[in-house]
Amino acid sequence: MRCRQLARQSGSPAAAADIPDATVAALGKLSEALEAAEHARGLLYGFHRLCGTADLTLQEAVGMLRDAGHAALADDIEQTLVGRDVIAGCWSFQLVEAYDTGYWEVFREAERHARAETGVPLQHVLEAEMKEREQRPPADGGLGSR
Repeated sequence: MRCRQLARQSGSPAAAADIPDATVAALGKLSEALEAAEHARGLLYGFHRLCGTADLTLQEAVGMLRDAGHAALADDIEQTLVGRDVIAGCWSFQLVEAYDTGYWEVFREAERHARAETGVPLQHVLEAEMKEREQRPPADGGLGSR
């Protein structure tokens, strides 16, 4: 489905032209904040994956040390590090789950609530208005529409 069709289905920014500029700016700032929280969530998932990779790679190294005749060293490293909590009492998946339920989901709901309370259905109303403004055909008949 093309972007213009999606925009028509979700409500065009032109239909929302009666939204006060201050409301559009505030919702734009809220959307920007949510996008930062989304990015942080992605980084946290990356951290989680890297922790898992580190642990699995560590287990391979321990096995290789054992195979190379360093059983005591392998045992020491295995007992100290393999399966260790990344912070006291937590594996990385628990950090992700705590972030999701304690912050990210609450943040998303707050953004949805703000849009509902202001009567703005578009998630990215500021960007939608920017797109509409920046893609207007040139008044002088220049190079045409984008």
